[in-house]
Amino acid sequence: MPDGTVKKYKGRLCVRGDLGTEDHNAGETDTHAPVAALPMVRLFLAFGELGFIPCTHDPCLLIRKGILVVVYCDDCGIGCKNPDDAEQLIQDLKDKGFNLTREGTFTEFLGIKFAKDKDNGMITLTQKGLIDKTLAAADMTDCNPNYIPASTNALGLDPDGIPMTETWNYRSIVGMLQYLAGNTRPDITYAVIQVARFSNAPKKSHATAVKTILQYLKCTSNCGIIMKPTTGFEINCYVDADFGGLFHSDPDSEPTSARSRTGYIIQLNGCPLIWKSQLQTQITICTQEAEYQALTTAMRVVIPLRQQLTQVLSTVISNPQEPPTLICATVFEDSNGALSLATNQHITNRTRYYLIKWHWFWSHVGDSPDKVSVVKIATDEQSADYLTKGLSRETFEKIRALSQGW
Repeated sequence: MPDGTVKKYKGRLCVRGDLGTEDHNAGETDTHAPVAALPMVRLFLAFGELGFIPCTHDPCLLIRKGILVVVYCDDCGIGCKNPDDAEQLIQDLKDKGFNLTREGTFTEFLGIKFAKDKDNGMITLTQKGLIDKTLAAADMTDCNPNYIPASTNALGLDPDGIPMTETWNYRSIVGMLQYLAGNTRPDITYAVIQVARFSNAPKKSHATAVKTILQYLKCTSNCGIIMKPTTGFEINCYVDADFGGLFHSDPDSEPTSARSRTGYIIQLNGCPLIWKSQLQTQITICTQEAEYQALTTAMRVVIPLRQQLTQVLSTVISNPQEPPTLICATVFEDSNGALSLATNQHITNRTRYYLIKWHWFWSHVGDSPDKVSVVKIATDEQSADYLTKGLSRETFEKIRALSQGW
């Protein structure tokens, strides 16, 4: 539950296939692909009979006129404007022999609390229960607060540092932090991704960085994402890069010391939808190249997302007799060089060596309604800035307010 109480217990068995024995008679050296359970297959067939179709870009999202169904393992969430439609769908599934258990509203979905303000329509997503559980697991329930989750200096390998002496389980704490960061707390994403690099052999400096995150969560446990729905449909993507951010943080002999970091946050109607912070796969030799690699990475998410939302709107909301609803999509870039290359699409001697695969999105960029716009934004308004580097408190809180509403 969102407040940390246990509603029911579930068991999960994880099998490490790479640790199998050489017992060929038992077939333990075979490789098996994951398959859906038969009840889930029957469920999908039943939805097909009831007129649902899977979304092209996400088959776990089932759609038909006036109703959405999201499938998460053995759970289903139903979204519709008319509650009677949900009731009828549940009854139809029961008539087909499914034994369904009603869990309530989405306020309890995956331990995330959805609180809606009836006056202004704003929805706040929080996970205070998990934060309290994480603090307790690290014996930091009564810790002093901290107002930023990460130092302005990048966290490095620290090969000569002493091992952590704390008694709590580093991997377990980091795992809980990753769940928080991926669901309701983009503000800790960069900090969590940093500490997750060192789960195998954490040093004291890495444990200290984890405690800094926990101290920050201690004073912001009631916060998360504030969603302010607006009319219309608009996708905004803010993308940034930190060129050579690990230089002199990781040893110079390590390839990671030359890698840059990509960060992007995608909003639908001003509500955070997807965010990412990750080291880039190719080493870049200038800021423009790092920014352009980040831009092409973000485009891999923006373009399919726009197509997916167009399909959902056309099926669920729009009149089939009318043209498909076009969703405006804008990508905000603070690098003049990356912006020029994406919009003018002219390769010069200084950019000729860029990987060809980075230019794949050019045909999707333009000023017409069916294209994605790439526009300039000032660095101090770049909402993805806190996903690429540690910031001062003043700058961090400004970016957090732009992205999360508080």
